[in-house]
Amino acid sequence: MTTNRSDAYLIGLVKELCRLPREAEWVEFKHNNDHPQEIGEYISALANAAALNGKAFAYLLWGIENDTHQILGSDFDPGSSKKGNEPLENWLLRLLTPKIHFSFYTVELEERRVVLLEIARAVDRPVSFSGTAYIRVGEVKKPIKEAPDRERTLWRIFEYIPFENLVAAERQDSNAVVQLLDYPAYFDLLKLPLPSNLDGILEPLKEDQLIQPCPAGDWNITHLGAILFAKKLSDFPRLARKAMRVIQYRGNNRIETLKEQVGIKGYAAEFEGLIDYINNLLPSNEVIGRALRTTKPMFPDLAIRELVANALIHQDFFVTGAGPMVEIFEERIEITNPGEPLVDVRRFIDMPPRSRNEALASMMRRSNICEERGSGFDKVISQVELFQLPAPLIEVPQSFTRVVLFAHRPLNNMDKEERSRACYLHACLKRVMHDYLTNTSVRERFGIDEKNKARASRIIQEAVESGQIKPFDESSSRKFMKYVPYWA
Repeated sequence: MTTNRSDAYLIGLVKELCRLPREAEWVEFKHNNDHPQEIGEYISALANAAALNGKAFAYLLWGIENDTHQILGSDFDPGSSKKGNEPLENWLLRLLTPKIHFSFYTVELEERRVVLLEIARAVDRPVSFSGTAYIRVGEVKKPIKEAPDRERTLWRIFEYIPFENLVAAERQDSNAVVQLLDYPAYFDLLKLPLPSNLDGILEPLKEDQLIQPCPAGDWNITHLGAILFAKKLSDFPRLARKAMRVIQYRGNNRIETLKEQVGIKGYAAEFEGLIDYINNLLPSNEVIGRALRTTKPMFPDLAIRELVANALIHQDFFVTGAGPMVEIFEERIEITNPGEPLVDVRRFIDMPPRSRNEALASMMRRSNICEERGSGFDKVISQVELFQLPAPLIEVPQSFTRVVLFAHRPLNNMDKEERSRACYLHACLKRVMHDYLTNTSVRERFGIDEKNKARASRIIQEAVESGQIKPFDESSSRKFMKYVPYWA
């Protein structure tokens, strides 16, 4: 659903709903009933009923006679209505769990005032109001616990419908589709010639499930189409908070913000611009050669690309009110996305990634935005080692995943945990290359001079004692000892 609903669209929608032979489970007609508690319960019931009936939205209308569907007009004014001293819309949203998008619209039909409440369907779990989830059974609203068969069916629907297949904008005509989606970026990224007519543009978008034929006519834009190729994510309220935020701070804390930017376009359409923007904010080092002074980035470009792409692809879109974020500090960069990883964070290198969003991941790979499956984090670690940076830190704070890249730091300034983590990731990288961690490879990893073999041995021993790596063959002499990750 877009934020710009024309009067013509709304009038047509109301007329279409009034032509229904009877009240559907996902549509409710009222005259002037404006009781806030009942409105909240209906939002819950209708959102859940829309999911159960395969609808993108549900509707509650005031000013329509319940049985005949005649237009009576209504005095209900949602804009001025309050619950206590709180505006009605704020009060309703506060008591909904999870937060779903809904919008009130007012239209004039037959010189009578009609109020339409458009409600987004439930997506990952039943919508509750004030702690209770409701459902429609026929024309009856009741707590969902009183309809266990429908509750079970609803949970099965949530399990099998991916987020990408849900509808972001319903019943858009062909011209609206090309106005809302950056279709030139789609053809450019896939290296396809730009068609010369509208049908030639829409057919590939349909084949890639970026749009779907709407049963009521025209097109539905899917979440996949909007999140990747929206000209403005703000046109899709459910996805607006999923835009990438980039924040630059002064120093190494969050006290003073220097710059903050929120993405405008869909991920694929904006990715190259996003990476350029991040790289322009990142600190760099000046290196003086024999004749020239050159500037080198503090962080490897490939690692930034992979981590940003991973944050976009592997996020949990069902975490409401939060999106992916890049935070840039003087000596580190943090890349965060909603949702906990689906694999053990210690196994990012060797295990093929599991994505919640397979269609999104596939399209990002086809667009050459991210690396082939299973190789992305390997390349991040490889680049970190090439730049001789401290090992990345992976954190999982309260249903989020965060990867931290640190600027160059001398070995003397690394603590034991940092050295052992670097040693472990080095062993993992060697393992996927069918190789082993050795004293020589550790010296190369940390830039240790050959005459300081004992220092490399101490680092290896720290990693062994922490349980992160182990000898490949216990019987080997220390001089020829090889090591593998603890899981090998």
